[in-house]
Amino acid sequence: MSQTVRRAIDALECIARRPRTQTEVGEHLGVHRSTALRLLESLAEGGLARRLPDGRYAVGHRLAGLAQLAVEQFGLKDVASEHLRGLGERSGHTVHLAALEGEQIVYVDKVDPVDGVRLYSQIGRPVTLHTAGVAKAILAHVPRDRADALLAGCDFAPHTGTTITDAAAYRAALDETRARGWAVDDGEYEDYVNCLAVPVRDSGGDVVAAVSVTALKAKADLAALEADVLPDLMTTAETISKELGWRP
Repeated sequence: MSQTVRRAIDALECIARRPRTQTEVGEHLGVHRSTALRLLESLAEGGLARRLPDGRYAVGHRLAGLAQLAVEQFGLKDVASEHLRGLGERSGHTVHLAALEGEQIVYVDKVDPVDGVRLYSQIGRPVTLHTAGVAKAILAHVPRDRADALLAGCDFAPHTGTTITDAAAYRAALDETRARGWAVDDGEYEDYVNCLAVPVRDSGGDVVAAVSVTALKAKADLAALEADVLPDLMTTAETISKELGWRP
C-alpha cells in the first residue's frame, strides 16, 4: 500500500472518531500540518471529508453514503462466515452465530464439528433466551429497557438443574456477563453441553449479535473452554465486529 493511501485511511479514521483540526491530524499521522492540510483538502474535494465552520475537519457526506452501500452489500452472515468456520476448525466444537432480529434473537449461522455430535440448534430458529449463551451475551449489552422488553414473554422454564428460573437472578447473570466480557451457558438447556459466547458490535458500537462455542462437557468443560478456546473466540468476535465497521 502506498504511503499516501495509508495516510488517507489513517486520516479518515482519525476524523471519523470526532472532528479534528489539521494540526491534530498532522500529529496523529506524524507529518507537518501543511502535509495534513493538503491531504484533508484532497479528501474534501472527493467528498470523503468536509471542513466545518470552525475550521475542523469531519467525515464527508459521500463517505456516509458509501458506508451505507457497503452495509447493504455485506450482511452479518457474509462477513462472519469464513471466521466462524476457521474458529470451528481450530476448536473442534460447534460454533453458533446469533443475531438480534426484531423482538427475537435468532441463530443465523452454525458450524458443526466434522466428527462430533450435532446439536439441536437450527439456523433461522429463535434461541431460548434464559439459557443460551448467545442470548446472555447480547442482552447484557443492549439498553436495559430493550432487554426487559425482549424478556417480557420469557417463562424461565427449568430445563436442567442449572437453568436460571428467576428473572432477578437472570439480570444478575447479565450484569456479570457485561462486567466479564463473555457469557456462559453451564448446561442450562441440555445438561451434557456447555458454551461460552462473546458479543459482536456494528459500526456504531451497538451489540447486534454474538458468537459462541458449544462443547460436549465430556469433551471440554467450562474451565477447558475458558483456557483453550476463549482467547480465539474473543479474537474472532472482535474481527467480525471490525469488519462490520466497529472501531474500539
